[in-house]
Amino acid sequence: MSERLPIRVGIVGTGFVARHFTLELQRRPAYRLGPVLTRRPLDRCTDFPCPEALTDSIAALLDASDVIFECSGSVTHSASVVGDALATGKPVVTLNPEFHVTIGSAFVTRGLLSEAEGDQPGCQAMLSEEARARGFTPLVFGNLKGFLNRTPAPDEMAYWSRRNGLSMPMVTSFTDGTKVQIEQALVANGLGATIAREELLGLATSDVADGGRRLAEAAVRLGQPISDYLLDLSLPHGVFVVATHDPRQADCLRYLKLGEGPYYTLLRPNIFVHLEVFNTIERVLQTGRPLLDNGRIPAISVATVAKRTLEPGTRIDHAIGSFDARGICVRIADHPGHLPIGLADALHIRRRVAGGDLLSFDDVDIEPSPALDLWLEIERNALANAPAFP
Repeated sequence: MSERLPIRVGIVGTGFVARHFTLELQRRPAYRLGPVLTRRPLDRCTDFPCPEALTDSIAALLDASDVIFECSGSVTHSASVVGDALATGKPVVTLNPEFHVTIGSAFVTRGLLSEAEGDQPGCQAMLSEEARARGFTPLVFGNLKGFLNRTPAPDEMAYWSRRNGLSMPMVTSFTDGTKVQIEQALVANGLGATIAREELLGLATSDVADGGRRLAEAAVRLGQPISDYLLDLSLPHGVFVVATHDPRQADCLRYLKLGEGPYYTLLRPNIFVHLEVFNTIERVLQTGRPLLDNGRIPAISVATVAKRTLEPGTRIDHAIGSFDARGICVRIADHPGHLPIGLADALHIRRRVAGGDLLSFDDVDIEPSPALDLWLEIERNALANAPAFP
């Protein structure tokens, strides 16, 4: 049997994830680094480990890649890159839940597109898949979050940005809860779940099993699995699934230290981000099946909420990770015309918005874009197919 040629992985983005993914890829003989697409001037990407791979051409990226890894964190930029990649038959693997929950649904029928294992959504999808293979029926898809401050101060975020080597918007979006809301919206849409309430329940507890039981009870009351999270500084950096099983297995599951049931909490205490992306690349190339996407017709979106009073004329360059706005999970059917936070870029406030209020398209002046057009079509389909909900 002939040996497989190295897989050429083209990368979109040059940030924290892309840099560390590239370093790991260099250690793996089964892979070869393809072009790395950046929007930054090529001569200014001095922090990227392989500057000779950098390009500003989508065509060059696609011509020399077998699979595309998209990790730019952008929504609007991803629209063109992902669209072009899928149109040429290239599989696309992402660590970009912002893209998926905003416009990803427009691409799920265009080719092979998958969020990767490694970040919380992909890890929840894999844990759910493993649970189902063992006979469990998931009721809760859960994230674990250590800290939440919905209105953090700039100096505080600057400190943590420097300490962790992350961009300030990234640190801010982690801290104010936007990131976990985006992640759990993708999980809900991709795994056929709903949300128990807007902005999620986010139970504060250090006891994962007890918190999982309470979330499972909420799911049973709703009659549908839910996507949510637990909050405590002592929690591990991981994910969990709460599930039921055949009651005839109760004695065995008790022996296996899963408790009395009927709700069993399956915990994955670690995630490894870019180090696990290779699992999903192999999956899509070998099986042709995605691990997780946003579904063709999503029910959940991440709406933009003002962190402070926004006066007419206020400009917001990039809402995710800003000190002007944060994102929360909502049902699309409950808020027609809301402004998804993934589109809240380069806009001006048209009329006064009080702190804590959701922004709608009527509140802002926003430039037309292909991403905006895609969202409006997604919203029309979602509203036309919205399920009845108590």
